[in-house]
Amino acid sequence: MATRYPVSTMTGVRQAMDRLMNEAFSPGQFGSLWSLSAADRERSLLTMDVYATDDEVVVLAAAPGMSPENIEITVEKNTVTISGTVPNVAKSEDAQGATWYVHELPSGSFRRSLTVPAEVDAAKTEATFNDGILRLVLPKAETSRPRQIAVKGTSSKPEPVAIEEETAQAS
Repeated sequence: MATRYPVSTMTGVRQAMDRLMNEAFSPGQFGSLWSLSAADRERSLLTMDVYATDDEVVVLAAAPGMSPENIEITVEKNTVTISGTVPNVAKSEDAQGATWYVHELPSGSFRRSLTVPAEVDAAKTEATFNDGILRLVLPKAETSRPRQIAVKGTSSKPEPVAIEEETAQAS
């Protein structure tokens, strides 16, 4: 019998419980019950929203505690990669000699790649960083933009067709 949460090993039990908790509660309400996988950890360091218009794809990424110098962006065809490092506040000068009671802010290196549904023009891409939010505007390549196609030809009025009546000749 197939179940929604297949379990085959202890790792499977852990993953099944994580999935159950993530579906039962809103994202981020309680987080994972156990440590995050490397991919999930990297994803949690840089959360994103992505949307597209007719002319561009926009990526909004939350990067609190980071500076623009710590973020690297590469664009190749329709794949965007954002990487960087979130500093560990426990290692800052202000925190030296401090007694920590709670230390939950994420830190470490991350690398996220995102494939967007259209080819973009990397040369015209713009990135801004304000208040911990990275805004990446990726103009769609000309070949990916919707186009209105004009129909070519001549516009001539059709000539009326003359219908001749045949008259029956009496013999």
